[in-house]
Amino acid sequence: MAVHNDLGKKGEQLAVKHLQQKGYTILATNWRYLKAEIDIIAQQGKNLVVVEVKTRSSDVISTPMEAVNPKKIKLLVTAANAYVVENNLDVEVRFDVVSIVKKGADFSIEHTQEAFLFF
Repeated sequence: MAVHNDLGKKGEQLAVKHLQQKGYTILATNWRYLKAEIDIIAQQGKNLVVVEVKTRSSDVISTPMEAVNPKKIKLLVTAANAYVVENNLDVEVRFDVVSIVKKGADFSIEHTQEAFLFF
């Protein structure tokens, strides 16, 4: 597996741990619908939280948050809608981004709630 794939998996593991420590219940990871993949689907209170995790080895060129482009947002919204319909849920949906940057042997984690509002 390529180094960037290993870094991405590590980032997703760190994001799951971070969310659990904040009281989120993890419902699914790497959930797929057509061409879309939702990194983490979680529940916080009455909210269904769709989480995109972006991990980088550096934030010099761009921040992880900047990597969530309109095409990715559209895919996430479509997949989230499919998840809600498939599971017959009556919930509010929120889209969050967890940005993780590797800094030496450590990682910084930034959690942006309501990163985009479309759903």
